[in-house]
Amino acid sequence: MSNLPTFVFVHGAFANSFSFAPLQAELALLGHRSVAVDLPGHGFEATYPLGYQAPQDLASMSAEPGAIKRVTLADNAARVIEVLERAKRNGPTVLVGHSRGGITITAVANARPDLVDRIVYVSAWCPVDLTVGEYYAQPEMADVDPAAFASSLVGNPAELGLLRVNFRTADPAALAAFKAAFAADLTDDEFRTFLNTFQPDENLDVGTTDDRAQAATWGRVPRAYVRLAADASIPPAAADRMIREADALTPENPFDVHTLDGSHLRWLVHPQPAAALLAGLADD
Repeated sequence: MSNLPTFVFVHGAFANSFSFAPLQAELALLGHRSVAVDLPGHGFEATYPLGYQAPQDLASMSAEPGAIKRVTLADNAARVIEVLERAKRNGPTVLVGHSRGGITITAVANARPDLVDRIVYVSAWCPVDLTVGEYYAQPEMADVDPAAFASSLVGNPAELGLLRVNFRTADPAALAAFKAAFAADLTDDEFRTFLNTFQPDENLDVGTTDDRAQAATWGRVPRAYVRLAADASIPPAAADRMIREADALTPENPFDVHTLDGSHLRWLVHPQPAAALLAGLADD
């Protein structure tokens, strides 16, 4: 068994394990092993409706079923727990979540803190006093533009049983909204490349009050939060609120807080600073 930890990465909404490939390469060059998890219905388990292909048929896309229907937060947590159980055989683990992946890693640490030696949120949801839906109604999220997804939403989520977004749109306004929300500091080519790694479907379950951070379990795990200074999706003010709430919940185990420059996606496209930061956390 090695003393070097295994990083276990959990992606955000509409993303998959592919997002972490450049970061994993940088970590490997620093001597660290890692695994990126595909949550249920993601990666090669995803559904890409035929209507999503060119030439697009949005009417067909609005009605085609998707594999992610009925996937729950509990399913996501179970997938990560399975990976952690295997990784733990080789030594310590560092569980890292990005964006919506923060909801999943919180649920994992609530259920199995014994499997996690350190938990790291990178501009990720860490629900403490409120649910994620309730945080969206708070002043810290007032400047977040809902048009990025709303303008490209396809079909009725209640009827489909999932969220479906047309990331392959050619609408300049929709593309501009996506870029402003997630990647304002990337080149257009970098932005479109990342956009084409997204999958169209995401599950609906973002947890309830029962899935917020629990002091008795989650609160025992050493934790770090990495703020992204130019994030327009989870603004630093929203991250700071969740950090304050978590620290009040377990003041004996406060967040170790760090900040990286850039937007919601820049750290994944230009990963050297993030890799160095994570490697430093692993060495602590």
